[in-house]
Amino acid sequence: MTEISSLCVFCGSKMGADEAYADAARALGREIAQRGVNLVYGGGGIGIMGILAHTVLAEGGTVTGVIPHFIMELEVGDPGLTELILVDNMHDRKRKMFELSDGFITLPGGLGTLDETFEIITWKQLRQHSKPIVVLNAGGYWDPFKGMVEKIIDQDFAHAAAAELFTVVDTPAEVFPALADAPEPQDVVLTDHL
Repeated sequence: MTEISSLCVFCGSKMGADEAYADAARALGREIAQRGVNLVYGGGGIGIMGILAHTVLAEGGTVTGVIPHFIMELEVGDPGLTELILVDNMHDRKRKMFELSDGFITLPGGLGTLDETFEIITWKQLRQHSKPIVVLNAGGYWDPFKGMVEKIIDQDFAHAAAAELFTVVDTPAEVFPALADAPEPQDVVLTDHL
């Protein structure tokens, strides 16, 4: 795997019901800044997004936000970032965040976070990239997600190697080792049904 200089983090624009989510965002933000890694994220200044970005900046790190114009107009974009990139729509946002990042982390979040996570895993399954993906299961939030992927595999809608497309960890301290140890995707995750 190449050295990671920029990481994309998918996360919620709300705080969520468990303080463990915000705690994980703060701890991850400190890790990212202390390692000199640029944070790429959705550009919002609210919710878990805001906590993460503000922690990275407070610790002396750099942050690149990518946000569509229509969300910026709702006044949820954070103008205090190192760089804020405005795009036309959600598809452009995901593409730009992908282009700017060497790997991906998912924190707790809503439907948008789930969409981003499944899409980046699917792109890896389709062999469009081999970048590491880590799901930070703060407070057990992503347990149902793990169960859904297990069900997909169990019901033969994906090869068992699809479970290796991402790594689930429970604490921010485990994130960077998991990124470094992420296996390359196997061809069989794409070809087993052909």
